[in-house]
Amino acid sequence: MQYTAHYASPFGPITLASDGTSLVGLWFDGQKYFADTLEDAHRQKSLPVFEEARRWLDLYFSGKEPSFLPPLAPKATPFRKKVWDILLSIPYGQTMTYGEIAKTIAREQSSRMSAQAVGGAVGHNPISIIVPCHRVVGTNGSLTGYADGIDKKVQLLTLEGVDMTRFFVP
Repeated sequence: MQYTAHYASPFGPITLASDGTSLVGLWFDGQKYFADTLEDAHRQKSLPVFEEARRWLDLYFSGKEPSFLPPLAPKATPFRKKVWDILLSIPYGQTMTYGEIAKTIAREQSSRMSAQAVGGAVGHNPISIIVPCHRVVGTNGSLTGYADGIDKKVQLLTLEGVDMTRFFVP
């Protein structure tokens, strides 16, 4: 059984999902792939993990870098989990390109990796914001590929103090 809760962010309503102990989803309501990993059988419930996620989000949306992560347990293939682990390593207020992520994985696997495959994994990240897919940009400075739209990506990067003059909206 999965459980849900809601969070009122300054950028729009957010739905949280949990397996009872860990966060398995965090989506801006209505975004692309909204709740695509949420089981049909779920119900609203107050859980400690939701309180921890709300505390993290409160800090984040106040412009501070949270110094902790709530327990995370996204369900996915090993490849997607590897990409999401790299996303978690991108420092607050910094960005990384799809190509850089692909090269990191290729080095670890001693094989080739496409930026497009990485883009698919980034786009299907079920724990938005906390697993910071908004910090991934195109090699040429393009702000592409955010499931809730480029406007939210710009808002999140701006909140983190990223120099937005280096980027453009395609």
